[in-house]
Amino acid sequence: MKLMARFMRFMSRSGIVPDARLLEMYPPFVPMRIKVLEIGQTWRSVRILLPLNAMSRNPGGVMFGGYQAALADPIAALACARIFPGYSVWTRAMTISFDHGGNSDLEMRFTLTPQQEQDIRMELERDGRATPSFEYGYFRKDRVRCTVIRNTVAIRPRGYRRATTP
Repeated sequence: MKLMARFMRFMSRSGIVPDARLLEMYPPFVPMRIKVLEIGQTWRSVRILLPLNAMSRNPGGVMFGGYQAALADPIAALACARIFPGYSVWTRAMTISFDHGGNSDLEMRFTLTPQQEQDIRMELERDGRATPSFEYGYFRKDRVRCTVIRNTVAIRPRGYRRATTP
């Protein structure tokens, strides 16, 4: 497993493969068959297709909540790690509200607004750390938001004693 982590880290830093393809190649996401629809160089807007298929469909005919949670978990942290380099970043907390059944392919939509970015930068300058929260969601083909994600990210100085990432 360490070899795969080192390989993925090398690929990410090398710039050989675009971020969208790296995300699709990330081992936990490969069996999910995700498709990155949009991910800018800036990571301020991310759209990912999570297909409904035999593996992701629960007995009720809708998307397993675990599939949605697994994909939603790292996205805000990855965006913050790209936008605020030099910090250790990880998901601190996440809640999910399943408001409607995901009975089609789902599109996850994440946006980090200019105001959020400014607020985080100010907090980092003032406190040396930040713990922003983001709300994003999954949308069905009929454009109904079926799932709401609330994700809190820890942004800490590298080497932070209680960090769970390097």
